[in-house]
Amino acid sequence: MKILATVKRVPDPETSIKVKPDGSGIVTDNIKWVINPFDEIAIEEALRIKEKHAGSEVVLASIGAKVVQEQLRTGLAMGADRAILVLTDDALDPLAVARVLAKIVETEKPDLIVMGKQAIDDDSNAAGQMLAELLGWPQATFASKVELAADQKSMTVTREVDGGLETVGAPLPAIVTADLRLNEPRYASLPGIMKARKKELKEIPIADLGVDVAPKAQIVKMDPPPKRQAGKKVESVEQLVELLHTEAKVI
Repeated sequence: MKILATVKRVPDPETSIKVKPDGSGIVTDNIKWVINPFDEIAIEEALRIKEKHAGSEVVLASIGAKVVQEQLRTGLAMGADRAILVLTDDALDPLAVARVLAKIVETEKPDLIVMGKQAIDDDSNAAGQMLAELLGWPQATFASKVELAADQKSMTVTREVDGGLETVGAPLPAIVTADLRLNEPRYASLPGIMKARKKELKEIPIADLGVDVAPKAQIVKMDPPPKRQAGKKVESVEQLVELLHTEAKVI
């Protein structure tokens, strides 16, 4: 079977993010860029499925400038077979991302798409659902466990929901979005890194896809979170209870 896993380039979660003075975006100087952590989990799940089902192929797909090659090569070093990069210097909203991915699906015809549930930079949590709607495919979001049937024609997914866990079944082809507890991504080995240099990484100019990527939503302005005010020390439990009641008004 063929599994398509998506990759987004995002700032390292350990990086200190600063907003530009004019609020137009973040300061990108000296920022380390990595694979979106949820996408890394998606890649790992695709690789585990490949290892269980002989003859399977894992294809990575990403959208962005040429610098995104670095994150795709990391995914290839983890064990993916090849990668596709749709070239654009513009930031796309979730609907545009879904439309681009739908075009890739038309060509690649995967049996399963595994995506991160959201990207940690914009937290939209929308591209996977929109892609499922555009394709008319079943979807299972917030997955914490994925099991494929022996005949590779259906899947059973355990989802994380507000009330606990939910188990759903769906025929393939389908879309799964990975949650945090789905797996623990592997590190790229030295042999994997060496092999990744020779694996196919196809670049496609976004204009060649003929997709409408005009944004339907725009970020008007970014503001950093307000600074925390200093805490207050209390002398006794009674005083703490009184302040929680009179000032914080939480009891």
